[in-house]
Amino acid sequence: MNARRILVPLATALAAGCDLAPKYTRPAAPSGQQPPTAAWKELTPEDYPATDGWKQGTPQDEVMRGSWWEIFGDPLLDELEREVDAANQGLARASANDRLARAAVAQYRAQLFPTLALSPSAMRSWPPGINCGMTGANCFQLPLEASWEVDLWGSIRNQVSAASAEAQATAADLENTRLSLHGQLAVDYFQLRGQDAQRQLLDDTVVAYRRALELTRVKHEYGTASSYEVAQAETQLEQTVAQATDLGVSRAQYEHAIAVLVGKPASGFSIPVEPLHAEPPAVPLGVPSQLLERRPDIAAAERRVAEFNAQIGVARAAYFPTLTLSAEAGFATTAIANLFSAPSRFWAFGASLAQTLFDGGKRQAQVEQALAAEEGRVALYRQAVLTAFQEVEDHLAAVRILSQERQEQRKAVASAERALALELDRYGLGLDPYLNVIAAQTTLLSNQRSALTIRMEQMTAIAQLIVALGGGWDASRLPH
Repeated sequence: MNARRILVPLATALAAGCDLAPKYTRPAAPSGQQPPTAAWKELTPEDYPATDGWKQGTPQDEVMRGSWWEIFGDPLLDELEREVDAANQGLARASANDRLARAAVAQYRAQLFPTLALSPSAMRSWPPGINCGMTGANCFQLPLEASWEVDLWGSIRNQVSAASAEAQATAADLENTRLSLHGQLAVDYFQLRGQDAQRQLLDDTVVAYRRALELTRVKHEYGTASSYEVAQAETQLEQTVAQATDLGVSRAQYEHAIAVLVGKPASGFSIPVEPLHAEPPAVPLGVPSQLLERRPDIAAAERRVAEFNAQIGVARAAYFPTLTLSAEAGFATTAIANLFSAPSRFWAFGASLAQTLFDGGKRQAQVEQALAAEEGRVALYRQAVLTAFQEVEDHLAAVRILSQERQEQRKAVASAERALALELDRYGLGLDPYLNVIAAQTTLLSNQRSALTIRMEQMTAIAQLIVALGGGWDASRLPH
């Protein structure tokens, strides 16, 4: 009883040991100050009225949550995004890496506990007495062996901490992969729909050009139009038909890319043709300081700083002796019938210390390596923060500028439509040559295609902005 009162607190104290790793705190921002918390630079509340109905985020919707792509209101996009989670192979690999990292934590944590081994044996030897400490040629043993490396200096605990931080970083990597794949699918989808809209515009233009060609042929029959004008009308029509056909290449490539993202063979995958109808939605932005918690890549970079901080403790612990406790108990006899009898019992208990006296500077070099590695990870974390703010501001600028450009382009299209209508009237009255009509038609088509391209770019910029903001993710989802 007295021995237990002494050994239990002693074992607890030995297990607690000390921690030689530096106390961890999340690195400060690159400038040494926390990021600004007031507003984003490129899209402030003052810009919202002129930016396609954007609005100030409220406490209820300042952060995207869950299936962020649903903000676009496209059922087919929603279905395809769900298939990414179910079948994308890149995501499956990231998930396997996540499980691998979690298992590594359990592997390191197991070193905190004693190792027990049972190794029964039966032997016959000559001369008698060299086994079991008894006379006779037979020896039957049933020993239970235990060993425990006492974590006096926190080496094992820091290995567990490092593995845990790496597991959290890998979980963040998984979410970053998921976010990137969902974002890439949205971008490819809007690009494909943009091609469909361009194709519809060109098809409608071909119909209009056919009517103009028929009108020119009729005028040619009556002698009010030349053969050259007919040839011009035919050339313009065929050029537009070729442009419409050319869109099929890029559309097919976007469709194939989407097939890979949803984990399906491109040969058996298709998306029905449908022009882009969605309007750019307003995205709740929140405040800049939230970005550090909303970006999984930033969370992964920060967790790896913590991992390498713990590795410093592992390297420093190598300067101190290792204490190993061992024990053995069991039965040994020359007659198996007496194996479990009292005289056959045995036990042993011991402790050993191991200390490296000279290693030519190896341990010092390992500590320096750990310190340098941790410093490098801090730099990577700060770079990740800088890149995140750059990406958000880039896409905010794109959203703001494209909104203004789209409004201006609408006016250009309206002006081109009026110009074409006037020129068709003048051509019909014989006041202008057909070349003027072709110029007006070309100008209108160019402006219409530009307007469609701007709207497609708006949609992709918003999808990329949501990805840059972290989608619906938050660092509180990291495993504990």
